[in-house]
Amino acid sequence: MSILTPVLLASDEGRAVLRRLEDRFQATDPALSAAVAEIIAAVRERGDEALVAYTRRFDAPEMTADRLRVAEEEFAAARRQVSDAFLAALRLAAERIRRFHEQEVERSWLLTREDGAVTGRLVRPVDGAGLYVPGGQGGSTPLVSSVLMNGIPAAIAGVGRTVMVTPPDASGGVHPALLVAAQEAGIAEVYKVGSAWAIAALAYGTATIAPVDVVVGPGNQYVTEAKRQVAGRVRIDMIAGPSEVLIVADGSAHPAAVAADLLAQAEHDPQALPMLIATDKGLVQRVAAELETQLAGLARRDIAERSLRERGVALIAGDTAAALEAANRIAAEHLELMVADPYACLGRVRHAGAVFLGHWTPESAGDYVAGPNHVLPTMGTARFSSALGVETFVKKTSVIGYTPEALAADADAIVLLAELEGLTAHARSAALRAGELRAHKDDPAASAPPSRASGS
Repeated sequence: MSILTPVLLASDEGRAVLRRLEDRFQATDPALSAAVAEIIAAVRERGDEALVAYTRRFDAPEMTADRLRVAEEEFAAARRQVSDAFLAALRLAAERIRRFHEQEVERSWLLTREDGAVTGRLVRPVDGAGLYVPGGQGGSTPLVSSVLMNGIPAAIAGVGRTVMVTPPDASGGVHPALLVAAQEAGIAEVYKVGSAWAIAALAYGTATIAPVDVVVGPGNQYVTEAKRQVAGRVRIDMIAGPSEVLIVADGSAHPAAVAADLLAQAEHDPQALPMLIATDKGLVQRVAAELETQLAGLARRDIAERSLRERGVALIAGDTAAALEAANRIAAEHLELMVADPYACLGRVRHAGAVFLGHWTPESAGDYVAGPNHVLPTMGTARFSSALGVETFVKKTSVIGYTPEALAADADAIVLLAELEGLTAHARSAALRAGELRAHKDDPAASAPPSRASGS
């Protein structure tokens, strides 16, 4: 059987595939949810003791509470261990990410009406943000890009304290590349804890780890479920599912490039979702042949092949317009437009985490050095949510200031609406002041509304 079997989008089977893709949001397994709730409760009750116990059991058998925080000498040692080539690539990526996210900064603003009333918005950073960084394969594959993509927007937002948590290796250490990336992103506070207990510590705090206001970063199902359970106590970036790519391709697409980009997603995880919508059945057949060829050289061949065979999708659309409409219904994390004129198609895109334009824009560029954030909505949530950005780390406070003239003009409307809703105290709070204003206008000797100076 071919590794990628094409299905006509307009057929009954194709429509069924599309409906399945639209409804791919994954509910939490009740057993997993219960296990994570138990972990969170343990951290809330026992703090560092629970963190150390879980870390000893699953990651570093010799961990102690006084070793949870990465020491200054560990940062210094890490700097000596990385290569100049790594530093250059890291700084290139960091500079591109900074330059992009600096454009997202929002300013506080005020509006003044003719009657002197002032309304506006204060934009302020949260006090603390926590960044979760997965440990990779036993700490051997450091996800440095996650450090930059999460840490740099927090720094640009002006967050006063940014904390990184990551599972240690068996010896209780952290990969030097991660520590150097943390420094590049402006993170000085790093802890050797992982999984759901790390998320619980960030949300509720322990003797060693003070709590934060926002928790971001990718992780396994335990991390994702822990973030879901602490949401509300803290803000989280999103509930993330398996990585996914949707490639819309016409006859101009190069089969080898299409196959390479499908594999780039498939190698993440057996649950990753590689999708192709093509206007040419022959292209799908050539891509399938390329997949077989390219799989042979992959370090993570078994993972990628399982993802393609069990989760891979290939749909044949009648034309590019039909392909784009299907893409909007799918609302993929990564949408690649491998078509002759991608800019002509861009205006038709309504739902996608990120869009990659043309034959020379691999999704991997977005993962590392292009600049836009690679923390993107999955499972169809791009219909209503956005990439992580500076706004993830700020909150907005409304500002309202009335003059006597403004209140006199608005009081009747306030009273009418409040009484309609049955909130008579609301109505009185405006009517009382309006009455004082009218009395003062009719009799200048009458008392004016109480002022702050009078202690009210």
